[in-house]
Amino acid sequence: MSEHYFSARPASPGETRTIDVDLRGRRVRVHTAPGVFSGDRLDPGTRVLLDAAPTPPAEGTLVDLGCGWGPIALALAAESPAARVVAVDVNERARELTARNAAALGLGNVVVAAPEDAAGLVEGGISELWSNPPIRVGKQVLHDLLGTWLGRLVPGGRALLVVGKNLGADSLHRWIEGELGMATERITSSKGFRVLEVRQD
Repeated sequence: MSEHYFSARPASPGETRTIDVDLRGRRVRVHTAPGVFSGDRLDPGTRVLLDAAPTPPAEGTLVDLGCGWGPIALALAAESPAARVVAVDVNERARELTARNAAALGLGNVVVAAPEDAAGLVEGGISELWSNPPIRVGKQVLHDLLGTWLGRLVPGGRALLVVGKNLGADSLHRWIEGELGMATERITSSKGFRVLEVRQD
């Protein structure tokens, strides 16, 4: 591959297609495209996260870190209409798709931003963060990313991360507890994925 889903501007053709997906019991039709993460389906790890996650806060700032075409952000926005959902991705095409999907579904509480622009949107702190993080960016980049974003959780805030067991879920669990000093619990293990719950004291 000459590019990755974490490329800022995918070089592959951007023809969109529509797919029907179930997001936490809500059947929706969404637009996807090549050059974004899991551009032809709902990623299995994201499915595990959406199925395992408890009810998100009704209000506050909720974040989908690495939003792709938007499945997590769309689910959060539909379930918590009074909350503001910030969908973050380095990939320009992913951001465009998430914004398009949110608009098509009437989810006016979704704000889409590049990482460098998102900090200003979460200045008051993040109530909850859900993410299928970009493991393949490399350990140091991933650690820097998670260190920054988990540090923005408000006291009592929570993050839910889904990570493949064979992609280092258990070592990431240990790193978050040991290096970031944040209480972390595995809330489910399914289909080769772990869902980690991280708490901010």
